[in-house]
Amino acid sequence: MKAPNIKGLELNVWILILFMATLYTQAASNTRKSWAYLTGFFGVVIFVGWLAAYLMNDQAILYFAVILAVVQSFTAYWFSDKIVLSMANATPIEQKDNPMLYRLVENLCIAAGLPMPKIYIINERQPNAFATGRDKNHAVVAVTAGLLERLEKTELEGVIAHELSHIGNRDMFLSTVVVVLVGVIAILSNMFLRVSFWGGGKKDNDRSSGLLFILGLVAMILAPFVAQIIQLAISRKREFLADADGALLTRYPQGLARALKKISSDQSPMESAHNTTAHLYISNPLRGQQLNNWMTKLFSTHPPIEERVKALMDLSM
Repeated sequence: MKAPNIKGLELNVWILILFMATLYTQAASNTRKSWAYLTGFFGVVIFVGWLAAYLMNDQAILYFAVILAVVQSFTAYWFSDKIVLSMANATPIEQKDNPMLYRLVENLCIAAGLPMPKIYIINERQPNAFATGRDKNHAVVAVTAGLLERLEKTELEGVIAHELSHIGNRDMFLSTVVVVLVGVIAILSNMFLRVSFWGGGKKDNDRSSGLLFILGLVAMILAPFVAQIIQLAISRKREFLADADGALLTRYPQGLARALKKISSDQSPMESAHNTTAHLYISNPLRGQQLNNWMTKLFSTHPPIEERVKALMDLSM
C-alpha cells in the first residue's frame, strides 16, 4: 500500500488556509466599502437633488431625489444581480445542461470553501465571464458560449477561479451596486440639464441666474464623470486581486494568463455589452474601443491585459 504524500497534503492545507484568510480579510473590507459607498452615493444623490432644487427654486426636485435614492439603494441591494443578468441576456442552466462546466465550478467551490453559485450562459461568441450577486449564498457566475468553445480546461478553470474569488471577496456586490447608483446620479444630472436648457425654474428668482447658476450647472455636468471615475477605480483594483486569488486557488497562474490572452485577442463583438456593466466582466467586452492613449487608459474599466499577464507569470516563478 502506497504511503500518503504528507508533504503534499500539508502544502494543500496551507494553500487552502492562505486562500481562505485572504478571502475573509478582503470580504470584510469590501463589506465595509459596500456600505460606505452606498452611504456616500446616497449623500451625493441628495446633494445633487438639493442643488438642483435650490437653483431651480423647486423643492419637488429634492423630494424626487430623496425618493429615488431610497428606492435605488433598496433595488441595488436586492435586485442588482437580476438587473445585470437581464441586461446581459443571460440564461440559467442546470447540471444536465452542461455537466463538465457544472463539475468544474463545483470542484473549485469545494476547494475554495464556497457554496455552489448559480450558473448562467450568455449566448455570445466573444469569450468572457462575470460574477454577480449580493453575497456568496446568492451568487451567480455567467460565462459566454464563446468562452466554453475557445478555452482549454486549465484556462477555463483559471477564469472560473477568478470569478469565484470575486464572490469570496464580495467585491462583485460592491461593483454591481455601483452600476445602479452611478445610473441614479446620471439620471438626476440629465434631468436638471434638460430642465435648465428648456428654461425651467422660476424666472423671478435671482438664485437661478448668474455665477451660482453656472457653478451649479458645472457641478451637474461633472457629477456623472466623478461617479464614473470612482466606478472605474474600483474595477481596476479588484481585477488584480481576483487574478492573484484565482491563481492561488488553482495553483496554476499560467492557465489564467493564457485565458486572458485568448479572451483579449478575440475581436468578436458582444451585442449585450453595456458601458454600465463592462467593468463586471473579466475582460472589457466593448471590443474595438481600447486605444493606447492616456485618456483611454484613464477611463478604462480594466487594467491592461499585459500588466495582468505579467503579474500572473511573476507568481509562477
